[in-house]
Amino acid sequence: MKKKRLQPREEESEINLTPMLDVVFIMLIFFVVTASFLKETGVDVSRPQASTAVRKEHGNILVGITEDDEVWIDRHRVDIRAVRANIERLHAENPEGAVVIQADKAAKTGLLVQVIDQARMAGIADVSIAAVLRD
Repeated sequence: MKKKRLQPREEESEINLTPMLDVVFIMLIFFVVTASFLKETGVDVSRPQASTAVRKEHGNILVGITEDDEVWIDRHRVDIRAVRANIERLHAENPEGAVVIQADKAAKTGLLVQVIDQARMAGIADVSIAAVLRD
């Protein structure tokens, strides 16, 4: 009688990806939650310099005024008559947000005053004008 010799089975080696995917997912959530998203007006302006400029860090509503007297909010060109409605919409999304106006130094002062007036009529008392800190 011949004995059958049992051959050792080859073990299938697999890498379990579940723990790695869990870690990657948790890291993704961490970075999304802790990231501060930079809001932009959608236009580059040459801001004036000021010795007393103060940095504002938290959730602001940015309004840009170009040297060609165009008003930009949230990467869209906006007519002066629609500034109030846009600011009210953004203020509803971010109730603690202040309005920061990034006006080009060649922009007309009259348009700047109109934008400030529209922001205040939208119910925002904290309106600032952005400047570059002079050394």
